[in-house]
Amino acid sequence: MSAASQSASETEYRPEGTFSSPPLRLAPLAWLALLLLAVICFGAIRYRLRGMPLERDEGEYAYAGQLLLQGIPPYSLASNMKLPGIYAAYAGILWLFGQTPAAIHVGLLLINAATTILLFVLARLLFGDLAAFAAGCSYALLSTSSSVMGFEAHATNFVVLPALAGILLLLRAQCSRPNWLLFGSGLFFGIAVLMKQHGVFFVFFSFYLLWSNAKRGDRGRLSRQIAIFLAGVIVPYLAICAWLYRAGVFGEFWFWTVAYAGEYSKVGLRRALHAFRETSAAVIAPSVLVWMVAAVGISAMFWSPRAREQSRFLWAMLLCSLLALCPGAYFRMHYYILILPVCGLLAGVAVSAASEKLAASIRLRSWRTAPLAIFAVCLAAGVWRQRQEYFSLAPVDVFRATYGDNAFLPALRIADYIRENSPDEARIAVLGSEPEIYFYAHRHSATSYIYMYSLIVRHKYTARMREEMVRQLDTNRAEYVVYVDVLDSWGDHSGPQPAAFLAQLHAFLIRQYEMVGVVEIAARDRYLWSAEARDYQPSGAAAIYVFKRKAEPLAR
Repeated sequence: MSAASQSASETEYRPEGTFSSPPLRLAPLAWLALLLLAVICFGAIRYRLRGMPLERDEGEYAYAGQLLLQGIPPYSLASNMKLPGIYAAYAGILWLFGQTPAAIHVGLLLINAATTILLFVLARLLFGDLAAFAAGCSYALLSTSSSVMGFEAHATNFVVLPALAGILLLLRAQCSRPNWLLFGSGLFFGIAVLMKQHGVFFVFFSFYLLWSNAKRGDRGRLSRQIAIFLAGVIVPYLAICAWLYRAGVFGEFWFWTVAYAGEYSKVGLRRALHAFRETSAAVIAPSVLVWMVAAVGISAMFWSPRAREQSRFLWAMLLCSLLALCPGAYFRMHYYILILPVCGLLAGVAVSAASEKLAASIRLRSWRTAPLAIFAVCLAAGVWRQRQEYFSLAPVDVFRATYGDNAFLPALRIADYIRENSPDEARIAVLGSEPEIYFYAHRHSATSYIYMYSLIVRHKYTARMREEMVRQLDTNRAEYVVYVDVLDSWGDHSGPQPAAFLAQLHAFLIRQYEMVGVVEIAARDRYLWSAEARDYQPSGAAAIYVFKRKAEPLAR
């Protein structure tokens, strides 16, 4: 009987009865021990690479988290369209483990381990022990990969953990029916949305679960359940709104997360299809065999009676996970973390369904374990293909292999220079999209615009935002300005409107600042400081310039 249609008299799911004649009779704790061994192995890989520098999204979250620990609310010194849940999560990690990249990546290690275990519990609830083990191992491998930027603590990692917790509580609530479980499930889904707006699609999935489990004609009870659940979903958001209102930044919060976010999400269909096709191929490549096993799990819903019982759950979760990739149609690699839980479930279904099929048709017990053995080979192939970044390359080399030549690595040295040559209360500005410099330097931003993309792309708020940024730079008088002359830190700025805006920024720098540092970005970055930097002309196209405010003329 499916999870969505169990009778009300049942008090819990019975996973051991999901598949008849299980081919591997191991105690539940033995399966959990095997899964924990996989978690430890992939955790050890993450721990080895914990010293990787921060990329720009991590830099934003870390800087905002750092400000929170100083009592400064989001959207005051640093503004962007992300919801503040991820800032709070980072603040917690920084408070627990310290304000370093390694501390952030240790926090991600724990988040990933908890997500893997929750997926194991969910898969066991629905499909049994063998499926749970395969699902957990699949997620551990697929999420520990540069193909989904899995070594960086992106917000998508923080979405799937509360979403899985919400699904588990919702399934339990549908069996035992206490209202507090429904409300608690809603709270977890609300937290998932606060981590990143894409989490709203998991809320849609939860509504489907509530509707599919309702008895026909019992609309009153369904309405009460939805009301209780929805109350849980919206409480975190309302609490955030109240907090930001009292902090005096609600207007900025609403503009960035609602008004501007709506402008940002507009994209052409042709570019969206190209991005989806290109990114999907890159994501699948390192562990293509595990993705093929998940595809077999989709087919199992047609040829396996037992898998078909949970087909509505799987189809709905797959659809909502795919939709979670789509807002803005940018299909960035780390967005694919949102579909890894359902891919893990499908891989688990494939292994369990195939094992059950063989157990029913072949008398030789050794053949019944063939699906698990094949799955183990697929996992091993994924590990082997990524063996260099897992076991050999230094963290910095893994980072370079993922991101190429960019401003992320020089940001460390530049921040060190600024911190050593400026007082703690000094303001700095980064003209580029490298907020990690603020975090490393432990200095406040002279402008709330920590990304330049919104100032380059043409939309109805462009002129207003440019004027506000220039006004902030004039008012706050940054001690140092870092100008990041790197394409991916600005986006396409070749048009006449961006050129005029850049000319305005250049004039501002020439008038009030002098150059004290140059970083030429290449295979191995070249750093020049003070007098050596003033007359240097970079030979490459990408460079970073550090400017110091000119001394004020003495009053007569």
